[in-house]
Amino acid sequence: MKKQLLVNAKIVNEGTSFFSDVLIHHGRIEKIATHISDPNANVFDINGNYLIPGMIDDQVHFRDPGLTYKGNLTTESRAAVAGGVTSFMDMPNTVPNTLTRDLLEQKYQAAAQQSLANYSFFMGVTAGNLEEALRVDNESVCGITDDGLYFNEQQILANNPEYLEKLFSRAETLVALHSEDESIIDQNYERYFTETKGQIPFALHAKIRSTEACVTATKRVLDIQSKYQNRLHFFHISTGEEAMLFPASTDYRNKRVTAEACIHHLWFTEKDYEKRGGDIKWNPAIKTEFDRVTLIQALKEGRIDIIASDHAPHSREEKQGTSEQVKSGAPIVQHTLPLLFELASRGEISVEQIVEKTSHRVADIYRLKERGYLREGYYADFVEIRPNAPWDITSSSLLYKCGWAPVVGERLSAKVKRTFVNGNLVFQEDVFMSDAKGSRLFFEKSR
Repeated sequence: MKKQLLVNAKIVNEGTSFFSDVLIHHGRIEKIATHISDPNANVFDINGNYLIPGMIDDQVHFRDPGLTYKGNLTTESRAAVAGGVTSFMDMPNTVPNTLTRDLLEQKYQAAAQQSLANYSFFMGVTAGNLEEALRVDNESVCGITDDGLYFNEQQILANNPEYLEKLFSRAETLVALHSEDESIIDQNYERYFTETKGQIPFALHAKIRSTEACVTATKRVLDIQSKYQNRLHFFHISTGEEAMLFPASTDYRNKRVTAEACIHHLWFTEKDYEKRGGDIKWNPAIKTEFDRVTLIQALKEGRIDIIASDHAPHSREEKQGTSEQVKSGAPIVQHTLPLLFELASRGEISVEQIVEKTSHRVADIYRLKERGYLREGYYADFVEIRPNAPWDITSSSLLYKCGWAPVVGERLSAKVKRTFVNGNLVFQEDVFMSDAKGSRLFFEKSR
């Protein structure tokens, strides 16, 4: 493979920004220095734009297999790469649910044939597959999770303390959980159903899936984890009160409990239900401006460690109807990084913090091998961002198979220009440049 040389780049990496060149060889970063010259290299002039490590999205639902009318590994990985996501970790709530190692490996085999981005897949855990889930290889599988699944037919895992005790006492890989108290949610639902005579507006979704429901479940899980000190990760923290349950710490490699915020909880608030309605119905629910601002502050303080998309496409028909009928989740992986850069342009977060929370810390928490940083010897997964390139998100620009997104109509000031995956220029100026497939992610073995 011919070398590739990127010149005049404004690199953002490990808390600093500096101008430099980058030389790529055999899919890895060979050299980072000013004024690199190599007559045998293809040269790309970055022209002073940002060059950052590609986003590693630890929570996506690409719907493959079984739900491919909403999305599949081909379409959604293309959307991811176009949005500057070079690696993803996919959830087990496909059809069938990923509850055996054979089904898990089938996903990896499919991704090797279809995905433009690097990939890993979570093993699902429910009431009936504890022994199977515990057998996953933590060097080649990102973790085990209940996200998108029910522990039994009625409850999620966070509401089953006895089972959590068994799981936490034995798990040698990272356990990632969705944390809401279903009994509180059910009580809230009954209350608002009665008050509205069965006509619950979308804005009440945040009251039904309330702060109390989130905090109660998270406290319960934290209490059990403290007995065993297993590696525990909380998906999509949505409330400011919850965020304050996590201590401020920057010792990411040694953290036993970590937490994530998702872009929709950093971008939208409950006021947006009036305009967006069911399009922004997620679980956990989008809540108040206080929650949004507090989540951003918690990210800066190291209470919350990473930012993810929770990309979850549904067909347009599945997002129509009453608040009861509309499915939770939405497509957003193509726009997560540009939306974060818009928050940076507003002064809410720095570009250095974006890189930290979408790449460095994901690599640290999951103990990814040789990814997540711009370092010599690491895989060449990076993204060029044009910071002053205003554009409107239109329906025609969407790459999601479902054909819609809750952010259509938003005007953003920064845009992905190029995406490199394993040294391959895969995406440039709204055009896919290569059909080279991504690689399976690997992790350091440790408990």
